Amino acid sequence: MYGVLLFWLAGIVQPGYGEEPDDSASIAGRTGAEVESRDSLIDKRLAQEKATNDVAFMLTPHRPNYFLPVTYNSTINTDVYKGTTAEDLDLDNVEIKFQISIKYLLLNNLLNQPVDFYIAYSTLSYWQAYNKYNSSPFRDTNHEPEAWAQWNTDWEILGVRGKLMQFGIWHQSNGRMEPISRSWNRVYANIIFEKGRWGFGIKPWYRIPEDEENDNNPDIERYYGHGELRAAYKQKDHTLTFMLRNNGRTSNNKGAVELGWSFPLYKKLKGYVQYFNGYGQTILDYNHSSNTFGMGIALSDIL
Repeated sequence: MYGVLLFWLAGIVQPGYGEEPDDSASIAGRTGAEVESRDSLIDKRLAQEKATNDVAFMLTPHRPNYFLPVTYNSTINTDVYKGTTAEDLDLDNVEIKFQISIKYLLLNNLLNQPVDFYIAYSTLSYWQAYNKYNSSPFRDTNHEPEAWAQWNTDWEILGVRGKLMQFGIWHQSNGRMEPISRSWNRVYANIIFEKGRWGFGIKPWYRIPEDEENDNNPDIERYYGHGELRAAYKQKDHTLTFMLRNNGRTSNNKGAVELGWSFPLYKKLKGYVQYFNGYGQTILDYNHSSNTFGMGIALSDIL
């Protein structure tokens, strides 16, 4: 699915309504043409995943997998290295950004209920590949294992249709040593719904408290806030995506926005353009505002 679960956590776009969708078991038994003509893109994605869950040597995409060989950061963070051996590191504004994200259906029909349990791992890296002077270091890599329970929902309000609900736990860290080590843990809910060609996801979270002596980013919620909104719009083979975070404060307001566009190139391969502005592009940059534009390819899209 990030697979079926909107951008972060999935694909959540709907091209238009026809008949009411069947349950995922009956969808999986139909041909691709039948699914294409009758169901939302979320239902189609669920059907595709169901058809491959028991295939050996296959892992399912979670969030989008992409490779951006040209990523320009006009406000690259050098202040974070002050007082370290890397203080004089001369960072390039152009780097490579890529994300690898997979998930695995561990249990289905949990406790004889229509609830599935997933585990996933995502890694997001910023690689100074063109910085030969400094031996092309990885500027930062975020490691994000997570686990969640998921079930389909069936509600409709004013033409808005609820599709999925998830409850999970989520770890994020950069795997570095002090003083540039960063990490935190969250529990979250993820509500995914759709209307027409639009899909939306609301993902509130709660940070699991840490001991003060072990907390290397105690003010991270001032920049990430307590949740995020994602949206997607699909027109044929083109998909526009949107992410918004905000700390909700009237004074000292902080947040971030990310825009994406994927478009067809060749067979399954898609081009991908991404723009990010704000705080928390990586966990190392959680309190640093970045302005980044990248171009490359999407190896697996949100849908």
